[in-house]
Formats: sequence, structure tokens, C-alpha cells
Amino acid sequence: MRQIAVAALCIFPLMFWTSAYPASAQTSARNQTLNAPIQIVALGDSLTAGLGLADKDSFVPRLQAALAAKGIAAVIANAGVSGDTASDGLARLDWSVPDGTQAVIVELGANDMLRGIKPEVTRAALDQIVGRLTARHIAVMLCGMRAAPNLGSDYAAAFEHIYPELAAKYHTLLYPFFLDGVAGDLKLVQADGMHPNAAGVGVIVARILPTVLQLIDQIHTQHPS
Repeated sequence: MRQIAVAALCIFPLMFWTSAYPASAQTSARNQTLNAPIQIVALGDSLTAGLGLADKDSFVPRLQAALAAKGIAAVIANAGVSGDTASDGLARLDWSVPDGTQAVIVELGANDMLRGIKPEVTRAALDQIVGRLTARHIAVMLCGMRAAPNLGSDYAAAFEHIYPELAAKYHTLLYPFFLDGVAGDLKLVQADGMHPNAAGVGVIVARILPTVLQLIDQIHTQHPS
């Protein structure tokens, strides 16, 4: 990754987002222990893979533990590959998301942005990923990413609009910014100024959890037990 882009990420403004947590999701959480574990795949890059972290401190096991603490039995497969672009994720989509998967958390695009890949290329790959998963009747949660300031306002607008527009197109859940509450806070990132440390992962999991609960509620609505 280019040093200038990494440095730019260090000065990201903190973004704060809120997510609805419907009563139906709370009901699903209470009843989930009566059902078989939910099968979820986290399809992403180094942020999902847990680059620089002990396995127990990375995103996937921490999210699974947070769900378990709410009485929700879920198995989350870590399909994060460090360095992957959206196109890389598309190329391995079929074997990364096996039959029986009920939901996919899609966290891709950060490496596209860091490499200055044209937003239309990223959009096309993410469009195919979400479209193919939707066609398989798999619930999708799309995680957005912000563009580094040094890339300019035109690039940022084109890149950042990809996520809400695809979520609207396919009627999928959107978590607007995967690094919400972490980007720009040097206490929550590793020495590279970009990847979250263990404390940063804790912030990510706490903030993303309400949207993941909505994803689980969506599974129950589509496939009631």
C-alpha cells in the first residue's frame, strides 16, 4: 500500500453513525438458541482477516463472541484475505461462500481505494458480488469505506457513493463505514495508522453489532423456523 495513502488515513475525521435496532431483532436474538447455529461468512480483506492481531483479538471471533453473549448461536467463517480488492473477492466468491451460508458480511474496497483503482471497477465487482449472493437467496450486509483525503473530492464522491447505491439497488443492509469510531484515533489503530488494534476491533464490533442483529432478523424473516 502506498505510504502517502496510509498517512492520509491517519487524519481521517471521526465519523459517527447510528443503526436502528428493531424490536423484531431483539425477539430473534432471544429465540435463536432454540435453532441451529446461523451460518455467516465474513468476506473481506485484511480488516476482516485480522492482520497484525492474535486470532482471538480479530474481528470475526470477537463478533461471534458478541453474538453468543446475546444468546445467538452463530458460526462466522473468516473469508478475509489481506490485500484483496473487490475484484479479488469476486474471483473467489463461489468457494468462499459455500452452500448452506445464510448471510454474508461484505467488507471490500479499502485496497481498491488505497491503490487508486477506478471507482467504476470497484463498483462493478461489488455489484456482481451482491447480485450473485442475492440471487442465491443469501442475506447480505454491505460495509462501506471512506476515501483517503489525498485522493480528491471527485474520487471520494464516486467511491463512497458505491456502497449506499448498491445497498439501495439490492435492498440489502448497509453499515456505512466499517472503521467508524476507529479511523483517525491513534489509540485504536496499529503502528501503520490504518489497521485497528485489539481495542479498535472492540469499538468496531460494538458499533456494527446492531446492524448484524438486523441481518440475523432478516434471515429469520426470509427463512422462518
